[in-house]
Amino acid sequence: MNRIDRLFGILVLLQSKKFVPAEKISEKFKISIRTVYRDVKALCESGIPISFEQYRGYFIVQGYFLPPVSFTMEEASAFLLMEKMVPGFADKSIQKNYASALNKVKAVMRSQEKDQLESLTDKIKMQVPDRLHYEVEYMTALQSAISGKCVVEIQYTNNKEEVSIRRLEPLGLIFYAFSWHLIGWCHLRKDYRDFKISNIRSLRNTSSPFTKDDHIDMDEYMKMLPVKW
Repeated sequence: MNRIDRLFGILVLLQSKKFVPAEKISEKFKISIRTVYRDVKALCESGIPISFEQYRGYFIVQGYFLPPVSFTMEEASAFLLMEKMVPGFADKSIQKNYASALNKVKAVMRSQEKDQLESLTDKIKMQVPDRLHYEVEYMTALQSAISGKCVVEIQYTNNKEEVSIRRLEPLGLIFYAFSWHLIGWCHLRKDYRDFKISNIRSLRNTSSPFTKDDHIDMDEYMKMLPVKW
């Protein structure tokens, strides 16, 4: 963790507790007590009113609140533009999450900026080919399984309309040939396999950990893709 991230983390910790001993900060961020003193001093010098009470620890002076994250109109407009692209490049689960995130962006904007953003909404359009519309809702669940290194079980239909049940160790998601593909280690085939997301009929996160710990890197796998687009 770099120092800026650590300082922000200490500030959040101080805001979440009435008192925080130096030892607690040292333990949480794995730094020395001397480094804690230096970090607290740096926060004070940046204008954050931190005080200390003997035998209890550091605390933020009552009345101070960390201001909410703010966005410029240009940043919010970029989010809006991406919202129009999401339906053509992600499934319904990602679309829902993105819409929720965008609403949070709008919530911290000033009234005038909200009005400008609303007027811009109807002026940005995107015509998406039918083949890019995703009716499934698996990508959020797959991201969770990938990051958690959990085995998933899928019901899959191949190009010959043959249906099979597969247990996979999901390694990554790759968008190529105008489709999202799940790359995983297939327990049945004992090899890496490429599964088109739109052909997955059901998905279950088994919560079981990976059985193989030396999987191929996604950058290396991409070099083996059948097309370059």
